[in-house]
Amino acid sequence: MAEEKKKRTRRANGETAIYFGKDGRWHARVPMGYKDNGEPYRRHITRPSHDALVEEVKRLEKQRDQGVGQQPGKLWTVEKWLWHWVENIAKPTVSENTYDGYEVAVRVHLVPGVGKHRLDRLQPEHLESLYRRMQANGKRKAGTAHQAHRTARTALGEAVRRGYAARNAAALAKPPRLEEDESEVEPYSVEEVQRLLLEANKRRNSARWMLALALGLRQGETLGLRWADVDLANEYLKLRRNRLRPRYKHGCPEASPCGRKPGYCPDKVQVRRETKNTKSRAGRRAVPLPGPLVAMLRTHAEAQERERKTAGDLWVESDYVFTKPLGGPLSPNTDYHDWKRLLEDAGVREGRLHDARHTAATVLMLLGVPDRVIDQIMGWEPGTSASMRARYLHVPDAMLKDVARKIAEAIWGVPGARPVDKNQDNGS
Repeated sequence: MAEEKKKRTRRANGETAIYFGKDGRWHARVPMGYKDNGEPYRRHITRPSHDALVEEVKRLEKQRDQGVGQQPGKLWTVEKWLWHWVENIAKPTVSENTYDGYEVAVRVHLVPGVGKHRLDRLQPEHLESLYRRMQANGKRKAGTAHQAHRTARTALGEAVRRGYAARNAAALAKPPRLEEDESEVEPYSVEEVQRLLLEANKRRNSARWMLALALGLRQGETLGLRWADVDLANEYLKLRRNRLRPRYKHGCPEASPCGRKPGYCPDKVQVRRETKNTKSRAGRRAVPLPGPLVAMLRTHAEAQERERKTAGDLWVESDYVFTKPLGGPLSPNTDYHDWKRLLEDAGVREGRLHDARHTAATVLMLLGVPDRVIDQIMGWEPGTSASMRARYLHVPDAMLKDVARKIAEAIWGVPGARPVDKNQDNGS
């Protein structure tokens, strides 16, 4: 009994009161926060042994400190858990783009579709019904349902890990079948690249487009490139960061709102950082610069210096390689529309800006560059590089015809040559 009293005194000095009851069991009253009316509330728990009780007390105190402890009789709903997860668990730990995808899936699809269910009673069939409703009458593509499914699986997996649900309903649910896109990306031909180059040379930031077409740089990598990352003397550049799509909030007073979208508010405030580091080690890489591209970047640096002198005090210093006419980083949205105008003015077929990356990868293959070097230039992870090459490297028709000719010669012989019978003397 003396040992029991010693244990009780040790824990009673903290917020949680632990005591040995007359029923021969250990009891604890754990402060868990405040009720909706502002009154404090405690959780009373009991266990047959002191060690088991302390373990349960630690678990409840951890929930309380993380802000996820539940009041008695108030269990998690799917809606409450999803919002708590996306804002307090996912947001601080994932990239901005990943968070945006999660937030849209939660707000637009999951909360309206299954939010009213209790978290511990959500069934796979509830989610499968939601996926069918999303696709009814062609309102949503299967890919959108898959995005909602992946978000639910991640969020519910965290709930299971923390003990708020016995199983992950999304891990058991079957998402809709996702068919492969039948449209095949067709890289730009050398002729088309040359036409784009001729047209790009007439505009500002012409080297920006050649970094995409010749080296396959992603949009964010190119727009996030700074002069400190470019070594023209040794003819290479280092890729370390990505330019993010800006996001704004209203800066106008609530009493007199401007009535516009946040991005067009006269007093808008940017709420997203300009750049982020590349998300993988493979993304942080050195890329060689071809001689003509080195010359283009030297010319571009001289033109930018002239713009800086002309702008004077209006120039926004940023060290970015590609800037607005008055300095400052280029907007990804503006860059996208510039690409569309470049295609139109060059008389080149419509294509995504990302298709230029397919073009660069295919050119590297045609030049016989080893796979490992292609992976480094393109920034592909070693574990996924084979699948990325399968997606990005396109075999031109001319190469396929050349392979067909070699097969024909190997099997049927060179056209016009006399067949050879190895069992006879063909010399006589």
